[in-house]
Amino acid sequence: MKITRRDFVAAGAAAIALPTAALAGQREILNDASGLNPTPVTKHVIAPDGRDAFIKALRDELKEASQAGRPVALGAARHSMGGQSLARDGTAITLPPSSPIPDAQAGTYTAGYGTRWRDVVPTLDAIGFSPAVMQSNNDFGVASTFSVNAHGWAVPHGPMGSTVRSVEMMLADGTLLRCSREENVDLFRAAMGGYGLLGIIVSLEVDMVPNALLRGTVKTLPATNFADDFLMALAPGATALMAYGRLSVSRRDFLEEAMLVTFHGQDAPGNDMPPMKKSSIVSTVSRGMYRAQVGSETAKLARWSTEKLATPRMYSRPITRNSLLNAPVSNLANTDPSRTDILHEYFVPPDMLASFLEACRDVIPRHGQELLNVTLRYVGSDPTSLLAYAPSSRIAAVMSFSQLVTPSAEAAMTRMTEELIDHVIALGGSFYLPYRLHARRDQLAKAYPRLDEFVRLKRQHDPKLRFRNLMWDAYLA
Repeated sequence: MKITRRDFVAAGAAAIALPTAALAGQREILNDASGLNPTPVTKHVIAPDGRDAFIKALRDELKEASQAGRPVALGAARHSMGGQSLARDGTAITLPPSSPIPDAQAGTYTAGYGTRWRDVVPTLDAIGFSPAVMQSNNDFGVASTFSVNAHGWAVPHGPMGSTVRSVEMMLADGTLLRCSREENVDLFRAAMGGYGLLGIIVSLEVDMVPNALLRGTVKTLPATNFADDFLMALAPGATALMAYGRLSVSRRDFLEEAMLVTFHGQDAPGNDMPPMKKSSIVSTVSRGMYRAQVGSETAKLARWSTEKLATPRMYSRPITRNSLLNAPVSNLANTDPSRTDILHEYFVPPDMLASFLEACRDVIPRHGQELLNVTLRYVGSDPTSLLAYAPSSRIAAVMSFSQLVTPSAEAAMTRMTEELIDHVIALGGSFYLPYRLHARRDQLAKAYPRLDEFVRLKRQHDPKLRFRNLMWDAYLA
């Protein structure tokens, strides 16, 4: 019987609904942030803290996995959505949190194997510094951020990897290497955005910048004008230090109206920086209002109106850079077991953003997907990573969908994703890899033209393919 790709996706989604016990047998089942990847693993190891014990444990586990012929996958918080930190029937290693070590004179900090951003921000804040680039939430691991080469909303920076000076990495045979733009360059370029497929990041030396007191300005404008205004706010001589955009998701004006928020430096009275707070760029909207958008045009209109009114008031008061960064992803977490939050992210040449949004207005409603939020960010060019999604500057469109946990919803999401990827590639853009594995292999090759080079390096440095995950199995094996 001929099995189509869509049949395969629907059958895989059907397995989601099976009781965990029925899938598990005697094996442990791990999942990721999607809730759609219940993956049996042969062994799950919580790595010990303390460098010497950690190094020994890693080498022991790699040796045992090699003897057993098992794959190995690393994870910190497992916030990916397509099994990028999971290997079926393999050894899963969870990295423990650790404290960063700042060096004010060098303008860097050293992050360990399991250091989370929530460890970094307060440590740097205490000495008047801040991460140069980090993800928009503080739950994630620093090494994980490097491994997916995530970006933030500090401008005019590129991805987080652009602020990493060097990494210490353990290869599949247990060898420890220092990798940078000057030393073991090929490994450094492949590991930046390499999804843990080259080796285990043991430590990173990362740039930091002075903390700053900021005040936000907010402008509402047509979405067709957003890219021009965004670039103007970041032009040479502009004073913006952080920036992001937002789009209306109501059906009445779907992706038609935008809000541009930029943050500029303010003098702290007496050079005395106020204490850091836990904050969020979406804290103008309550969790209840955000979740009420599911299936409700009224709630979407109310959310957008509230955000337009509240954001200018909230950011008219000075706030520190670290307070803006110190936000957990749980602020707006989904608690409905029948649904899951799924992220998409597309990287669009600025002059093509209006065309991409026009395509989205057609594709997304036609597939019946529930779009809750679109955030727009600037990403500077990345000349280093082999799997660079921004070879020149891009505007990132970060989309959050609420998806039903059903086979039909998963199949519809797959079809929609394929269409959106086709559109963004045709416009000279790309898509982000940490999310659902719904792209076609040909789409992956078009969006990431150095993919074959990455695979060759992977096989050169890990010939037995010890480091594998569900993404490797789906796209690259």
